Amino acid sequence: MTAATHDAPALAARAALKLPYTHVDDIFVDGAWTPARGTGRNPVTDPATGEVWGSVPDGSTDDVDAAVGSARKAFDDGGWPQLAPSERATYLLRIAEEVENRAEELSLTNTRENGSPVSESAGAAANAAGIFRYFATLADYLEREDVRAFPKGGGESVVRREPIGVCALIAPWNFPINLVVIKLAPALLAGCTVVIKPASPTPLSLRVIIDAVSAAGVPAGVVNLVTGSGRLGDALVKHPGVDKVAFTGSTPVGRKIAAACGELLRPVTLELGGKSSAIVLPDADLDAMSKVLIRSSMRNTGQTCYISTRILAPASRYEEVVDMVTGTIAAGKQGDPLDPDTVFGPCATESQYRTVLEYVESGLAEGARATTGGRAASLGGGLEGGYFVEPTVFADVTPDMRISREEIFGPVICILKYDDAGGSTDEAVALANNTEFGLGGLVFGADPDAALAVADRMDTGSVGINFFASNHAAPFGGRHDSGLGTEYGVEGLNAYLSYKSIHRKV
Repeated sequence: MTAATHDAPALAARAALKLPYTHVDDIFVDGAWTPARGTGRNPVTDPATGEVWGSVPDGSTDDVDAAVGSARKAFDDGGWPQLAPSERATYLLRIAEEVENRAEELSLTNTRENGSPVSESAGAAANAAGIFRYFATLADYLEREDVRAFPKGGGESVVRREPIGVCALIAPWNFPINLVVIKLAPALLAGCTVVIKPASPTPLSLRVIIDAVSAAGVPAGVVNLVTGSGRLGDALVKHPGVDKVAFTGSTPVGRKIAAACGELLRPVTLELGGKSSAIVLPDADLDAMSKVLIRSSMRNTGQTCYISTRILAPASRYEEVVDMVTGTIAAGKQGDPLDPDTVFGPCATESQYRTVLEYVESGLAEGARATTGGRAASLGGGLEGGYFVEPTVFADVTPDMRISREEIFGPVICILKYDDAGGSTDEAVALANNTEFGLGGLVFGADPDAALAVADRMDTGSVGINFFASNHAAPFGGRHDSGLGTEYGVEGLNAYLSYKSIHRKV
């Protein structure tokens, strides 16, 4: 890096940041930051510049033992499960306030870790706080007595909902804050204790969440944090003191976790990959679609599990759709994720950058037409070493192409054509369902009843009509290779409960 580059705007902006954590030596066990026993280090790299700006301990199995032991003691002897759900809900409300008090440091740390534009990461604290507040409202559900009569009379069953125990919460790097919180909030309300293991590229923003938990007065040992490589996650998943695992991440890693939990007969929730489709009906309002396209199909620079990166366009309007999608994506600013005007940032890691470029090259080699993008981005101003891929739109994509079948997890959209002769949507639905995944999906159409009818035929866990957003109160989960189990809603709380039926005569 030249001397002139050191004066570049991007580097100057980073030098001015005041972040709570950079290079740290400890993990959070038994209510306190404690020196890690592992002697290794994991670097934290800014994907916008390629520069290492932080580091954390690469924990050892001794660190996992200490964290799980702390959670076990808090569950068995600490009194947390014995609190009334309404008392635990009070802690969740306090955590929500403390998270909001740390909004700026959460946003900026998140952006430096994984390159999420601040226009995206600025909402992380509010969303996380909203999740804690939603689950706090379910305390009454847990406290409500559930008595069920025998079908033929003569007796009744009292159904108890009890916390499942010590939970291992393993987070991904794309949304490191909220994808932990959607596990942490229901686990705490249920009365569980937890050990959190962040993805190795993004370990620092979760320390801010731990600070919020500590400031809220959550008892020692209820929440613990270890950092390290995937090896540490494997040790946590298989630890004999863990009662349940919740993981968000790639399908290949999810398969390994599922196999380990199956061998141990250990409950597991897996939210995995996706290759979702947006079906554009012949009567769709393309101007309205353009306003939600980036959020729905390219959110977080394409690094979002549920987004619809396959656009299925009717043959009668195919070029119209291609032109709209191309223009919308091309108009989004790519640049420094610390710039509030940036829409597209870098890929989160160097390995993901190389993976995305490989997919782009594959699409071109198989005959897809790049209507915008199609190569690595060349940016200046101190961003020369960043992991930037130009936001890319591929037209003339066929279902057999790799870019149509496999999850890319980067700024790439594919547009496929379906036969809409006579107004039929059969081929569109068949294309949407012709995938190993089943996480998200979209239908764009002017007729709400017709759009709903198409949504009902899509084999996927969630479908948006003319927009997509997660609802904290509605279940979210994948089908097929997109995962097992459910998060959000009362269903997400139930995942952290164990049931006991007490039968008695009346």
